[in-house]
Amino acid sequence: MLIVFAVLLIVFALAAIVLIRPSAIPPPDPVSPTQHLEDRKAAIYENLRDLQGEYRMGKLSDEDYQLTKLDLQRELAGILAEIDRIEGRKPRSAPEPAAEPSESSAAAAQTDH
Repeated sequence: MLIVFAVLLIVFALAAIVLIRPSAIPPPDPVSPTQHLEDRKAAIYENLRDLQGEYRMGKLSDEDYQLTKLDLQRELAGILAEIDRIEGRKPRSAPEPAAEPSESSAAAAQTDH
């Protein structure tokens, strides 16, 4: 009985190979042109989380943490810019730092009194 079942299974597998035409198989989903960049972006975010965890556990010095974090952020910025370029979007701008009064404006404010 087991031998008959095995033979039928083999015959069915061979018949399926012969009878199924490539046109009957649905086309694969198109691959995004930025998929490899999205994967790298996700990996960098994961690396940043791991880096922060290691720093909080005391495995990294402050200097090593800051240098590694800066390197990862630079790489991430490049990847985000490349994704924007491929998708035809305007590049993302970095948040502007809060405006600090310059020395000349501080001096001018003091002379007004």
